[in-house]
Amino acid sequence: MSHDAVPDISPAIPEILLTGLAMALLLFGAFRGEHSTRQVSRGAVVALVVVFIVDLGQGSAPRVGFDGMFVSDAFALFMKSLVLIGSAITILMSLQYDEDERIARFEFPVLVMLSTTGMMVMISANDLIILYVGLELQNLALYVAASFNRESARSSEAGLKYFVLGALSSGILLYGLSLVYGFAGTTAFVDLSQLFTGTAAVSPGVSVGLAFIIAGLAFKISAVPFHMWTPDVYEGAPTPVSAFFAVAPKIAAFGLFVRVLIGPFGPLVGEWRQIVFFISVASMVFGSVAAIAQRNIKRLMAYSSISHAGYALIGLTVGTAAGIRGILVYLAIYLVMTVGAWGVILCMRRQGKMLEEIADLSGLSHTHPALALALAIFMFSLAGLPPTAGFFGKLYIFLAAIDAKLVGLAVIGVVTSVVGAFYYFRIVKVMYFDEPAAAFDRPFSFELKGVLILTAVVSAFFFIAPGPVIAGANVAAASLFLR
Repeated sequence: MSHDAVPDISPAIPEILLTGLAMALLLFGAFRGEHSTRQVSRGAVVALVVVFIVDLGQGSAPRVGFDGMFVSDAFALFMKSLVLIGSAITILMSLQYDEDERIARFEFPVLVMLSTTGMMVMISANDLIILYVGLELQNLALYVAASFNRESARSSEAGLKYFVLGALSSGILLYGLSLVYGFAGTTAFVDLSQLFTGTAAVSPGVSVGLAFIIAGLAFKISAVPFHMWTPDVYEGAPTPVSAFFAVAPKIAAFGLFVRVLIGPFGPLVGEWRQIVFFISVASMVFGSVAAIAQRNIKRLMAYSSISHAGYALIGLTVGTAAGIRGILVYLAIYLVMTVGAWGVILCMRRQGKMLEEIADLSGLSHTHPALALALAIFMFSLAGLPPTAGFFGKLYIFLAAIDAKLVGLAVIGVVTSVVGAFYYFRIVKVMYFDEPAAAFDRPFSFELKGVLILTAVVSAFFFIAPGPVIAGANVAAASLFLR
C-alpha cells in the first residue's frame, strides 16, 4: 500500500451499505424481540432493493478499490443484480412458511443479508485473499441458515452436513490458493494474469494449486463429483433455505468461478479446460440420470440443479466471450424458473403439514388449476422446451460450444436434456392425468402469489423481449476480456 494513501473504497459502497443495514436490522430485531420478524423481513427486502439501485448507480465502467484487490465492472454488476434479486425473493417467500412452521425469527433475513454481502464480495474479488474472505462470509451465514429449524432433526443434520463438507471444500480451496501464491509469489489477479501470459511452461505447483481451486469452487456450485451434500441439504433444510441455496449462492459461486478462470488463469486455458470439461459432462449425466429415481420433489430439484450446473459449465469450457455470455443468460433464466418451482413447492401444504412427495401433486390441475399451470411452465422451462425461457438459456450455451468446435459437448448436453425432460414431464403428467388428491391449504400468501405470477409470466413470455438480458450479458461478458 502506498504511504499515507487511503484506499479507494467507492467500488465497495453497495457491500458496505448492505452490511450496515444488516447490522441495523439485527439491532432493531434484538430490541423489538421475536415479534419483529415481519418488520425485519420487509426491512431486509427494502434494504436489498436499495442496495440493488445503488449497485446499478455504480455503472458498468471498470473501477478498482482497496489497492486493486476489489473490482467493480459490468460483469460484477450483472451477477450482483441476480444475487440481490434472488435473495430478496427468498425472504419474501419465507414469510408465511416460517410462521406456519413456527420458526419465524428475525435472524433469518439478517443471515440472508450477511450471506449476500459475502456473495457480492466474491463476485468483485480481484485478489486471492478477497476471494476467500468473501467465500467464508457467505458460508458462515449459510451454515446457520441450513439448520435454522432447531426442532427438526433433519434440519440440524442438513446444517451439520453442509458445515463439515463446506469446511472440507474451503480447506481444499485454501490449499490451492496457498500453492498458487507460493509458486507465483503474488495473490493479485492482474499480476497472476501477466505472469502466466508470457511463460511457455507453468510450474507444476501452480497446476496442482489450480486443480485444488477448481475442486473447491466446484463444491460451491454442487458440480459432480463434489455434489454429495446437495440432495441431503436441500431435503433437510427448511424449504425457503433450500430455495435460497439453489439460487443466490450458486449464482455467486459461478460468478467467482468465471472470474478466477477467465481472469488470472485465463492464459492457462489449456491447463484447466479438460478439468472443467469433465466436471461439466459428469454433472449433466449424473444429475439427469439420478433424478429419475427420485420421489421427493426437493431431492429432485437438487439433482436438477446439479445437471443445470453442468449445462452452465459448458460456457466456461468454451472460455470465449460467447461462452461467458451464454453462462450469464443461462443463470438469469435459471434464477427465474428455479425460484418459481420452489415457490410452488412452498404451496404444498395439507392440514398444516408440508408435503414433499411428487405423488402429493396428483390431480393438482383439478384442485388448483392456476398453480398446476405455473408448475407446468417451470417444468417445461427447466427441461428447455421452446418457447419457454429455459430453451433460450440452453440455446446460447450450445451455440457457443458449437462455435468453439466443441460439438461433442453440445451433443451430450442435448442428450442429457432429453433424459431430464422425462422427470420434468412426469411431474406434469402427475398433475394433469392422475386422480386428484385432497386440496392444498389456502390461502397462499400474497407474497408467494406475486412471486409465482411474475416468474411464470417471465418463464413463458421471455421470448417476447429477451433483449435487455442478452444485451446486459454481452456487455458483462465482454468486460472480462478487456484487460
